[in-house]
Amino acid sequence: MGVSAVKEMYPKNGRVILHVDMNSFYASVEMAYDPTLKGKPLAIAGNVEERRGIIVTCSYEARKFGVKTTMPLWEAKKLCPQLIVKRPNFDRYRAASIGMFEILRKYTELVEPVSIDEGYMDITESFEFGSPIEIAGSIQKRVLEQLDLPCSIGIAPNKFLAKMASDMKKPMGITVLRKRDIPIVLWPLNTNEMHGIGKKTAEKLTTIGIYTIGDIAKGNEVQLKTLLGINGIRIRERANGIDQRAVDPESIEEFKSIGNSTTLPKDVSNQQELFQVLESLAETVSIRLKRKNVLASSLGITIRYKDRKTITRSKKLSNPLNHKDDMATIVKQMFLKSWNGDSVRLLGITGNELVDHDHAYKQLDLFSYEKDAKKEPLLKTLSNLREKYGKNIIENAGSHKIDSAHNVGTGTSFNKDFLRNFPEKNKEDE
Repeated sequence: MGVSAVKEMYPKNGRVILHVDMNSFYASVEMAYDPTLKGKPLAIAGNVEERRGIIVTCSYEARKFGVKTTMPLWEAKKLCPQLIVKRPNFDRYRAASIGMFEILRKYTELVEPVSIDEGYMDITESFEFGSPIEIAGSIQKRVLEQLDLPCSIGIAPNKFLAKMASDMKKPMGITVLRKRDIPIVLWPLNTNEMHGIGKKTAEKLTTIGIYTIGDIAKGNEVQLKTLLGINGIRIRERANGIDQRAVDPESIEEFKSIGNSTTLPKDVSNQQELFQVLESLAETVSIRLKRKNVLASSLGITIRYKDRKTITRSKKLSNPLNHKDDMATIVKQMFLKSWNGDSVRLLGITGNELVDHDHAYKQLDLFSYEKDAKKEPLLKTLSNLREKYGKNIIENAGSHKIDSAHNVGTGTSFNKDFLRNFPEKNKEDE
C-alpha cells in the first residue's frame, strides 16, 4: 500500500494518539534479564527478608494465585508458596525504560513520558510507517524483540481515550477506542474505572447519584463543579471523549528552578536559629513547588557570611521531592557540611532540575516505599496513591525523572545484553 493510500487511513482533522503501557514492568524486566524466571510466579518486593515487606509488582503468573501489588509479603507467600521474590533493581529498570522510549522515538519526536513505564505518542504525521494499527503492532513487536518486554497500546483521537484503551487488554493488547465507541464501551463502567478518578472522588460522586462514567457524561455541570471544582468540569469533558491536551515532549522542562532566600535581621551564629531559618525557607520553597506542580531533583543552598563571602552548594537527589520536611532535613545536612561556624548574614534554598508532578516516575527506593506502604497500600505505583491522598503523596515516596534517551547512543541496539551492563544495586544504594 502506498503512502498516500495509508494517509487516507488517518483523520483529515484531528489527531492519532497512542498510549504505550508496559505490562508488569519490573517483573518483566527481571524475566528479560533472567529467562529462567519466565512463566513463574514472580514478585518484586521491598524488604524481602522481613515479613512486613510489600509487593511492588508481580507477574501475571503470580496474579493467578491472587497475589496483588501492595500486598504484604507474608500474605502473598501464603497464597502462593512457590512465589519467587526479588528486590527492586532500579538501574536495570531505568535502562529498560530508556530503551523503550528510544524505540518510540523512532516513529515520532512527539513522545511524552508519563512514568518509567508508559508514555503518549502523537503519530498523526507518522503515516510513512503504516496505519495506526500497523504502527502499534510494529512498536509492540520491536519492544518484545529488542527488550524482551510485553506492552499494551491504546489507539485513540486523544490522550484520555488512548489511556483508557491501553488498560482494556493486558498483557500484549492493542485496543482502538473511537469517540463513537464511548457510549457502548466506556459509559457502562463504574466511575472508579475512569482514568483520573480515584476511590475518594468516586465516593464523592455517589453523593450526587453518579455511579458510572455515563452518569458523569450526562451529569449536571454546575453540580459537578460545586462538588469537585474545576476537576468536575474536566472529568465531564473526558467522559464525553473531549481532551484537548497535546502530546508535549517538553512539558517536563517548563520550570528550571524555584528558590527563596532571606537576609537575616542580624548576623547569626547559633546553629538552632539557623536551622529554624532553613526550615522556614524549606516551607516557602515547598509551597511554591507545589503551586507549580513540580518536584526538585536537586537542592542548592546559599550561605553568605557577615564579611559578604558567599558560598553555594548543590546536591543531586535520588528521589525528587517537594515536601518541606524532606527538604529541611537535606538542606540542614548540606549546611552543616559547608558552614565554617562564622556568623551568617543570608541563607537561601533553591530547588533545581524540576520534574513535572504528572510526569515524574516513582523510584520505589525501599525506605520511602515502606514508609508509604505503612500509610496506605500503593496501587499501580503512582496513580492510586495520588487519588487517595491527592497529588502530593508522591513527594514522600520519591520519584525520578526519566533519563533522556538522547544520552544513549542512537546506534545502540538495546537488547537483553544491555540490561546486564547495569550492576545490581547494593544495600547502601537502596
